[in-house]
Amino acid sequence: MKELLLQLFEHKTISREQAKAVMLNIAKGEYNESELAAFMTVFLMRSITIDELQGFRDGLLELAVPVDLNGHKVMDIVGTGGDGKNTFNISTLACFIVAGAGQKVAKHGNYGASSVSGASNVMESMGYKFKNDNDQLKRELDESGFTFLHAPLFHPALKNVGGIRKNLGLRTFFNMLGPMVNPAKPEFQLVGVYSLEMARIYNYLLQQEGKPFTIIHGLDGYDEISLTNDTKVITNKGEEVLSPEYLGKRTVSSTDIQGGNSVGEAAKIFMKIIKGDGTWAQNAVVLANAAMALQCTGNFANYEDSYNAAIESLESGKAYQSFQKLIELQ
Repeated sequence: MKELLLQLFEHKTISREQAKAVMLNIAKGEYNESELAAFMTVFLMRSITIDELQGFRDGLLELAVPVDLNGHKVMDIVGTGGDGKNTFNISTLACFIVAGAGQKVAKHGNYGASSVSGASNVMESMGYKFKNDNDQLKRELDESGFTFLHAPLFHPALKNVGGIRKNLGLRTFFNMLGPMVNPAKPEFQLVGVYSLEMARIYNYLLQQEGKPFTIIHGLDGYDEISLTNDTKVITNKGEEVLSPEYLGKRTVSSTDIQGGNSVGEAAKIFMKIIKGDGTWAQNAVVLANAAMALQCTGNFANYEDSYNAAIESLESGKAYQSFQKLIELQ
């Protein structure tokens, strides 16, 4: 690692093969915490290259616990995190709305490293038990339309960096990797990113996959559709900038979508919204993200139709039923 760090400190980049080797060594526990912290910090000081990101991804996927969901074409909605905005769990809620609308979801998530409550924090606090047993995951998907893949159970390397990431409290390249290493290999992906640079890198990588995808970036720095400002939307077919009025019928303020100061507060907000008791602003933001995900599947003629399907899922209680069924199965 010392030679590698010296190379990086001289403002050089590493190859795809070197990056993969580092990830495999992290999984084997070959580096100490100081070495890992120094290594992660390098990528906070400069942009990661596509080769480096692909190499890290190659390493994680080579070691990943495999998941076979019986041929279901699943969706994942995930943000890179690290936008520092401390919103409530928008993408997780959007997942249940999508499941309630009939599209099966396999969400890949983790504890919050740079936020109060990541997807894993809120799911665990509401009674979900993390697992990597394939039969149980399939059963959840079949019966509730939703299953959750807690990243450290599927990626051995992540166990060795969890504590360092939490202590740093900053976004690292692991935030960038999360959406690209879902072991269920989703057919459809809605990925939220915190910068236009990351949007460019994801666009390059996802185009190579050949599957339907949508990348979203709030132009005021959010890694989701926040409705606080315009949103850059990139798909297989091109890119556009869409207004809050188009996406959610209104603009909201950043204080409307805050996530609370603890996991407990985040869970209360989550339950309120999924039961249909969220504020107008909270509902609008969740529905916009769910609608964009549903549009990505190609099952709706236009955004308006997918938005209406999201509204129906939330207001009819189908999204909540999906959540309830999932928790009953624990």
